[in-house]
Amino acid sequence: MKIQKEVIAFENGKSFKLFSPSLKNCFFWHHHPEIELVYVEAINGIRHVGRDISVFTESDLLLIGSNVPHLNFDYGIQTECRQLVLQMRENFLQEIIVPVPEFQNIRQLLERSYLGLSFSGETKKIVIEKLHKIKNKNSFESLVGLIEILQTLANSNEVKELNKEDTRIKWFLNDKIRMGTIYDYIHENYDKKPNVNEIAKIVSLSTPAFCRYFKKQTNMTFTDFVNKYRINQAKIFLLKDYSVTEVCFQVGFESLSYFNKLFKQHMGETPSEFRKKHLKNIEVRN
Repeated sequence: MKIQKEVIAFENGKSFKLFSPSLKNCFFWHHHPEIELVYVEAINGIRHVGRDISVFTESDLLLIGSNVPHLNFDYGIQTECRQLVLQMRENFLQEIIVPVPEFQNIRQLLERSYLGLSFSGETKKIVIEKLHKIKNKNSFESLVGLIEILQTLANSNEVKELNKEDTRIKWFLNDKIRMGTIYDYIHENYDKKPNVNEIAKIVSLSTPAFCRYFKKQTNMTFTDFVNKYRINQAKIFLLKDYSVTEVCFQVGFESLSYFNKLFKQHMGETPSEFRKKHLKNIEVRN
């Protein structure tokens, strides 16, 4: 599946749009010139921004720069998922932020957003509250609210750069390999035995060439990525009515001890500890 350019329509008289998309069963690998702020809430999911492919647990808040390719954050999520997406007009940075000296920190934030920025902690909590508040404000008040959100992000230390280099669309245009095909293959086969030779053949590469390509795209080997995907799926099953042993084999592992070891390596806790903690949190929210 090739990268698609998303065409975004805005209401007259508004500098940005705020909405809640749902594309769970759609692999939408896309880019657009508008800078985007995304909040997604789910038990866990995959984020793919530029060349970074990683997972999030419970929620994520991301600022994605102009023309940075990214995957819809609800892709493949089978559990409850909520999203808020805020997209700023293409001229927002140059015409609204740059001319105002007092917005210097915001300007630097937006200019840096091409790396893909993930926010956590108190910053995420504050911004989410503000996003919900501006949903029902009039145009002027919502714009003021957006500026406050951007200032909060600009002053935050609770931020992680997802990419270390420029991954805007120009970097991907010469890439003829379809990451969507690879994702679909992994999603269909993670619980079986995904075969690197088979997927290499599907995307018309030799196995060594595919391994080099995949490592360059994801900074992981194919095997490491499949195992990470399995752990991600395991988290979903652990919060359903399955034992740890059942989950282990259901997501494709053949050894319970290896599953426990790998899960703790990725999550910092055992599968049993993960389930106990998150089931308790779900009960508290209910």
